[in-house]
Amino acid sequence: MEVRTQEFATGASDALADQQLRTNLRKFMTILKTLRKQVSSEVVNLDELQQRAKDVKNHALENLDYYLELFETKLSENGGRVHYAQTPEDLNQIVIEICRRVNARHVVKGKTMVGEETALNEALIKAGLDVVETDMGEYIVQLANEPPSHILGPAVHKNKKQIADLFYSHHDLGNRSLAEVPEIVGEARHVIREKFLQADVGITGANALIAETGSSLLLTNEGNGDLCSTLPKVHIVVTGIEKLVASLEDASAMLRVIARGVVGQSMACYTSIFTGPREGAQDAGPEEFHVVLLDNTRSELLGNELRDILRCVKCSACLNHCPIYGQIGGHAYGWVYSGPMGSVLTPQLVGMEKATDLFNACTSDGRCAEVCPMVIPLPDLLRKLRVRQWNQNRLKRTWRWGLLMFMLTARYPRIFKRLSKLGVRVLNLLGGGRGALNSLPIKSGWTDVRDLPMPQGETFQSLWARQLKQKKGER
Repeated sequence: MEVRTQEFATGASDALADQQLRTNLRKFMTILKTLRKQVSSEVVNLDELQQRAKDVKNHALENLDYYLELFETKLSENGGRVHYAQTPEDLNQIVIEICRRVNARHVVKGKTMVGEETALNEALIKAGLDVVETDMGEYIVQLANEPPSHILGPAVHKNKKQIADLFYSHHDLGNRSLAEVPEIVGEARHVIREKFLQADVGITGANALIAETGSSLLLTNEGNGDLCSTLPKVHIVVTGIEKLVASLEDASAMLRVIARGVVGQSMACYTSIFTGPREGAQDAGPEEFHVVLLDNTRSELLGNELRDILRCVKCSACLNHCPIYGQIGGHAYGWVYSGPMGSVLTPQLVGMEKATDLFNACTSDGRCAEVCPMVIPLPDLLRKLRVRQWNQNRLKRTWRWGLLMFMLTARYPRIFKRLSKLGVRVLNLLGGGRGALNSLPIKSGWTDVRDLPMPQGETFQSLWARQLKQKKGER
């Protein structure tokens, strides 16, 4: 996926003007917030469960080198193989080479955010492979040739009619009705079922990697992940190095909070654990099992002030409660990860200079931190990014000189009054009687997206003095 994070302001403006998008977002997010609130209220010790999940993840991150080695050893003993990818291009090439070695033609995919991060679909298609997304939301946006707009609901920006129109244009199934949701889902199931049966390779993500057993843990609500991993002769898991946890017990601690944070369920509908290829010809499962682990600057995050974001399980709880995301959706963010977690993670992955608008858009209301099942202090991390930006800002000295000049001027009331009057006159001249400025030197970052209201003819101090004089005259 092309990185367009620098177009955040434009994308946000376009999204705010799209009434259908905002209606779709409001309905979807209201449902998720209501479900989460209901389920969370049923758990007396939710704070304790979340703290346990946080501790489990912190322990794994603090000992990541050890658990990576243990995971590789255990998976190798089970007949699987671990591959390490430093960059997105490395991961794509590893997957393509596996597909070529087994003469694969058809690939089915379950949802994987790392696959979105590396633009895996595009790379596989360019290599001549037929690739089909099997998650309902991912399948819809694939047909629409759009990136996902939400981690949990990739097609949340589309309504029932828009999805039906997509199916009418892409599925040559003759006359039929797609007026209701069951009809749309039934048609998708019918079309994708054939893709499962044709597939040579299945690709999925992972919600956790269990070091003590060499296993991959996958949560889904549609069951497509199980079909991707068991029907094709090759199963490839693509995920990040931060997904490691020490044990099955630690993984279960995370399971207790993930589903509640995502969709307000006590558990996901399908919880699957994969531990290597099938052992015998009569067994179910793939003949080959591969896990491709992506770094892509994650190891750098381990050693800096943003380390807490590596606990993120991509549950989307922060997106669902973010006032910014709720108004503009995911596409405005210009890349794979959106909302609060994306505003923290994206600058690390694509570069600060390309994503400064993301973390500066935060209102610091703190709701994202309140609902995060992994207790990630997202507002604090966003503020740290702003501090980092300030420390890197070449204009920092200029701004300091400007503040110093203001401070010195404000100490002398007569000079301050005269300069204020002069400033009002200059602004009124620039405004030309229109009442607002649509462009202003030096402050183009403000006036590019909004008008600057003009002063009303005089300073507040002049107005106050005149009114006092009038009152004394009336007496």
